[in-house]
Amino acid sequence: MKVVFMGTPDFAVETLKAISGAGHVIQAVVTQPDKPRGRSGALAFSPVKEEAIRLGIEYILQPEKAKNEEFIKQIRELNPDVAVVVAYGKILPKELLDIPKFGCINVHASLLPKYRGAAPIQWSVINGDEYSGVTTMFMGEGLDTGDILLQKSVKLDKKETGGSLFDKLSVIGAELLVETLDGLEKGTIKRIPQDESLATQVTVFDKSFGKIDFNKSATDIERLIRGLNPWPSAFTKLNGKTLKLWDADVLTYEDDSLPAGSIISVGKDSFIVKCGKDALEIKELQLEGKKRMKCGDFLRGYNPEVGTVLGN
Repeated sequence: MKVVFMGTPDFAVETLKAISGAGHVIQAVVTQPDKPRGRSGALAFSPVKEEAIRLGIEYILQPEKAKNEEFIKQIRELNPDVAVVVAYGKILPKELLDIPKFGCINVHASLLPKYRGAAPIQWSVINGDEYSGVTTMFMGEGLDTGDILLQKSVKLDKKETGGSLFDKLSVIGAELLVETLDGLEKGTIKRIPQDESLATQVTVFDKSFGKIDFNKSATDIERLIRGLNPWPSAFTKLNGKTLKLWDADVLTYEDDSLPAGSIISVGKDSFIVKCGKDALEIKELQLEGKKRMKCGDFLRGYNPEVGTVLGN
């Protein structure tokens, strides 16, 4: 099939590679404009643009807006069979959606209609879901509201993080998209309308979302830590310095004599923090200005006192 691929971040790279490897003709890659990065402010390519160059794809489009008339004209002249959209980052106008013969197909990192919108991977971990997965769907004018084509689920590990689930779903999404294109070409895929009564909408995170409220249960906080690993990270304060928490275990604890956030025990390889319900054993962390490290390594150079309240 003749394919226009639209995507920007790392998550989309596996799908681009899979389409190329499956023998489809990638007519063009559409990605976000280059952006300044780092202290130098030098322009950096998106991961998708870097992969397109590696694959030898010469026609790379980077419109500021998807509604740009010249951009839409360029896509219309290509007359693609299908457009594949994976975390492109811009809403597509109806004029663009109507161009490809088989429509625009989106790879979405959730089991729709659950988790429409941004950051579905992190939310799945934070909410303690047993399963997550990927959906391929026809794109319409609504946000993730189009008809479902194919889905594949994956069971979350006990220590699943946002990062580890991201890696799993990017590979699953690539495989599912190739299967979807084959089914569209053969006419074997049925469109399944989404059940609106089951729809849930989620939003993107900013860094402030990671601030830990120790009045919450240890289970909720432990999921937050995993869901926001590696970005934007869950954090608190220790003696005025930002302390990122990367790994923790939930422990049963029932003593109400100390406030939530109190360090109740310091061992050789970990320390324990009281929560609104139960407690957290901190296993991996990162103090402001320091590298990420195992808690045991941290405790060899830093001795937090029992009774210290995190977050103050």
